[in-house]
Amino acid sequence: MPNLDDVAKLCGVSRMTVSRVINNSGPVKEETRQKVLRAINQLNYVPNLYAKGMAGHSLRILSVIVPKNTSALCSR
Repeated sequence: MPNLDDVAKLCGVSRMTVSRVINNSGPVKEETRQKVLRAINQLNYVPNLYAKGMAGHSLRILSVIVPKNTSALCSR
């Protein structure tokens, strides 16, 4: 599975530039933007939303712990 670095290497730009294109933030020349988008399509790159959430401190995970033997809870 390709990552951000793979996209950056393929089109000869920095990770920050790739990030700016993906997030549509910050200044990026249109020619560079198109080059990055072509590299993303060529590599079939899909952003890792789990990593993005961790980096932005906006990850929300709910964990539930269930006992393995639930019959003991239901006995009379």
